[in-house]
Amino acid sequence: MSRKLLILLTLLPNVGCGSGPLQPPGAAGAAPSSGPASGPATRPAHRDATLPGLVIDFQQRYVDVESTVCLRQGLLELIACTKGTKEHESIVVVHARPMHIHLALLLLGAKNGSPAMRRPTNEDGTQWIDVPPSGDPVDVSLVLKSKDGKLVERPISDFVAPARKETDKEVGAKSDNAAGAPKFPRTFLFAGSLLRQQGPGPRRYLSELSGNVISVVTFGDELLCLPDIQSQDDDSLAWQVDATDLPAIGTKVTLRLRPRRPPDARTDGADRPSSVRKPSSGPAAGRE
Repeated sequence: MSRKLLILLTLLPNVGCGSGPLQPPGAAGAAPSSGPASGPATRPAHRDATLPGLVIDFQQRYVDVESTVCLRQGLLELIACTKGTKEHESIVVVHARPMHIHLALLLLGAKNGSPAMRRPTNEDGTQWIDVPPSGDPVDVSLVLKSKDGKLVERPISDFVAPARKETDKEVGAKSDNAAGAPKFPRTFLFAGSLLRQQGPGPRRYLSELSGNVISVVTFGDELLCLPDIQSQDDDSLAWQVDATDLPAIGTKVTLRLRPRRPPDARTDGADRPSSVRKPSSGPAAGRE
């Protein structure tokens, strides 16, 4: 375990490990050396680390977030939100702080970018351009029990279908089963929300205030988002819940986030947080 990672984890409250306290390489369970190594040195595997409501699996390189199903019917603006915010338009509510989810992805070597923004193109600020979101790709899935009681991992796309328009309803069409219908993606961008000053004290992480954890439309302060800018207008909402294999509301499930960026060959991803971009504090597109 690198010194930088140990310092970072020490600064956070309620950080633990699945199999005991974090220790430097070779500090626990290592046999004393009886001579020079016979082959190239290898880096000891990281143990699972925990934060309230989530587990970081360094071996398989994913973050498991404790979640609960909160919607089985209706149009979607989010995949995941925080408790007491937007459960009426999100598939799951998460039981971890968005800041902790952000940190967990950093510890796996993912780099955050920024949500979609509007930037002025002239000095007096009368003309603006929309800047699409950025960030490393992260695959999103749900881990839940199958009909035979076994835990299975399913891509989030299995639980989202194209929204049925009024024209579809009139002719009895099922747009989610129609040939050539768009398929919802399973990969999002690690935008990383925003830090913004709100009165005295430290800056606030906006995803924790709005509840926008994984968004389908563009709010401008979400932690994970789809590429490009997605309209919030009710008439433009393109996706709805597909509850075919979704458990009942109130069922505990695991939201799994798997960064696509491979770990750094030299550091195994442990030193990456010191070089990643901090969340942007610039203006966001859309409402907050």
